[in-house]
Amino acid sequence: MSQMRGTLFIVAAPSGAGKSSIVNAVLARDPKLRLSISFTSRAPRPGERDGEHYHFVTEEQFQRMIDAGDFFEYARVHGDWKGTARQSVEPHLEAGHDVLLEIDWQGAAQVRAKVPDAVSVFILPPSRQALEQRMRARGQDSEEVIARRLAAAREEMSHYGEFDYVIVNEVFDTAVDEMCAIFTASRLRRGQQQLRHARLIQALLAPDQ
Repeated sequence: MSQMRGTLFIVAAPSGAGKSSIVNAVLARDPKLRLSISFTSRAPRPGERDGEHYHFVTEEQFQRMIDAGDFFEYARVHGDWKGTARQSVEPHLEAGHDVLLEIDWQGAAQVRAKVPDAVSVFILPPSRQALEQRMRARGQDSEEVIARRLAAAREEMSHYGEFDYVIVNEVFDTAVDEMCAIFTASRLRRGQQQLRHARLIQALLAPDQ
């Protein structure tokens, strides 16, 4: 039997909703998942390592990748390019691994157009007050930046209806459990199980000799 193709999972959320923390906890718990590492044209920040946090390339290299059609999705974010390359996703899927994309709603729309069977999850905060508190807790943004991020978050959250699943991150451990449950349920869909257990199903349904 040929290698069964993995599933592409998309996770999006507004800034401050706790997406990265949930994703990291799920990755630590689920050995079947692979995280797609995005490409970016911006310079590494202190502590960031190439190939672990991002693939850092020049703007010229990024543009050549765009021209070559290398990206599932890409966008200019705060003046720099950021995108998900096919080479970060396709080899894992072909090897039967599930791949998780941590991207924004616009990137998610681009990926869904190219991979219609991708499974998408949107994470919401429990309240706008909680979102603001999480942004302030970082202690690195001015009032102007926080106001801009909150306005952007409202716009981002209006797109939750485009996603297959929605998680409200009120209790962190519960949100992690719910994300894991979504991934488990997706692997148990009939089409997946028919491929995974083809011989078993054939044997179970075979007429008596």
